[in-house]
Amino acid sequence: MKIVFATGNGGKLREAREILGGGFELVTPMEMGITEEIPETGSTLPANSRQKAEYIWDRCTCNCFADDTGLEVDILGGAPGVHTARYAGEGKDFDRNIDKLLRDMEAREMEASMAREAGLSLKDFGRKARFRCVVTLIINGEQHYFEGTLEGKIARTRSGNGGFGYDPVFIPDEYPDRTLADITEEEKNAISHRGKALRAMADWLAARSL
Repeated sequence: MKIVFATGNGGKLREAREILGGGFELVTPMEMGITEEIPETGSTLPANSRQKAEYIWDRCTCNCFADDTGLEVDILGGAPGVHTARYAGEGKDFDRNIDKLLRDMEAREMEASMAREAGLSLKDFGRKARFRCVVTLIINGEQHYFEGTLEGKIARTRSGNGGFGYDPVFIPDEYPDRTLADITEEEKNAISHRGKALRAMADWLAARSL
């Protein structure tokens, strides 16, 4: 099945191709002549995912899907969330994003520790976090939604050379001694938030012989 994946992220594209397998021919927006940056100005993950898929559909009227993924850190009240890719500012610089994340968590932990010493009731959530992925699929003009999550925690320092984004500091529950950047792509795809959402989409399409 030929379908446009609304992303310019090479890591996401490679990951999606491996997860979906040979039954899908993934086409990039650039291959469809869409060279401008696809807008994502929604205030939630579903809104951004839908906006990106609709942008592709409106320009080429072709079957397509888009994802939006957020990292939710409990001690930061769910941040970065919808701002995950631009947490440290415009440009999607994940080295800077990770630096800011680790600084903000350290500051919040110190605040929680001081609150406990003062006898206050500020709750300490530890370093628990999750990735959440929402996929919007548009087939023949109809929209369908799929979601996947990956639970884990944030490491105190970077580890590993694989993956992309926040992978060097995210420790999944399934591999408690390694980050996503430490494990193989096959291992990551088997448990990842995006993998769960994309497999749900593929199963839905297969059940309808689309």
